[in-house]
Amino acid sequence: MELKDFKDPVFSFKWLKSWALILLGCTLLAAGYVFFISPYNIVPGGVYGASIVLHNIFPAIQVGTFGYMFDIPLLILAFLVFGSKFGSRTIVAALYTPGIMNLITKLSFPNEEAMKALDPSQMLGGILDLSDHLMLASFIGSVFLGVGVGIVVRQQATTGGTDIVAMMIQKYFHIGFSNAVLIADAAVVFSGLLVIGFGLGTGEPDPDGWLLSLYSLITIYVTSRVLAYTINGASYSKLMFIILNEHNETLKKFILHDLDRSATYIQSRGMYSGADKEMIFLVVPNKDVPIVQRIIKEVDHTAFIVVTDAYDTFGEGFKPLPEKDDIQNI
Repeated sequence: MELKDFKDPVFSFKWLKSWALILLGCTLLAAGYVFFISPYNIVPGGVYGASIVLHNIFPAIQVGTFGYMFDIPLLILAFLVFGSKFGSRTIVAALYTPGIMNLITKLSFPNEEAMKALDPSQMLGGILDLSDHLMLASFIGSVFLGVGVGIVVRQQATTGGTDIVAMMIQKYFHIGFSNAVLIADAAVVFSGLLVIGFGLGTGEPDPDGWLLSLYSLITIYVTSRVLAYTINGASYSKLMFIILNEHNETLKKFILHDLDRSATYIQSRGMYSGADKEMIFLVVPNKDVPIVQRIIKEVDHTAFIVVTDAYDTFGEGFKPLPEKDDIQNI
């Protein structure tokens, strides 16, 4: 490879920065699990939550290794079902995270027995032992998880796992993506209660197992809020005004079927050209804005787009209209 090859856009600073951020996000996610989640049997849903549950049954197999056992079949299934939607970034993120998780675990514990037990008193010499402060552990872990996944998603990738499961549920059972994620995570938390709390498969029930399930729910909620803020900033929905040069069925089908949303056509006329045009009024979560922009660029690179914050959104698919006596957060 010659020096001139690195002038190609493939090797641009933006490209390198994007990949570096993906690896950073995955590393933060892995560190959050190793230091603040796994040692305390907190099960925050997802593939790695399920891996924590299985580690309790098979302690010789590390959480990251179970992650591979889930992610690789899910990635193969995703390619078969969704085709090219899952690109190289998601593959790298899904395969890098379990590996770095196992590496951090190995470096943090002094021996195999401590690794099997994931004993926090022996992790890094006990300096991060939060056994008596599980709420603090769950909050710090949530921040690591939310920021880590948020950084990855901002680079147009995912860490695989539950996202793929949720997309399968959405595709075949016609359940909204967010609700599908909730179903998948709830199933994992419930399995944690059965295995850790009631000793199913281990024979060693934890009398405080139900409390761990509550910490797990707290972790899921805080992670979701941190994730949303990392991706979206302070605003969670965006209002898009899209003016195309002509009616486009591809964009219409994308909004209705892929985004699973609706929009409104507004008849408009260019002040300068005097030409009649269609303006699309669309409200989407902030994370979907780059996807919509990319599709618009493909169908009409001369389109005019305005994106602004949607302070509050009511109606089908969003919040219900408030009742007379409802307390409003205004």
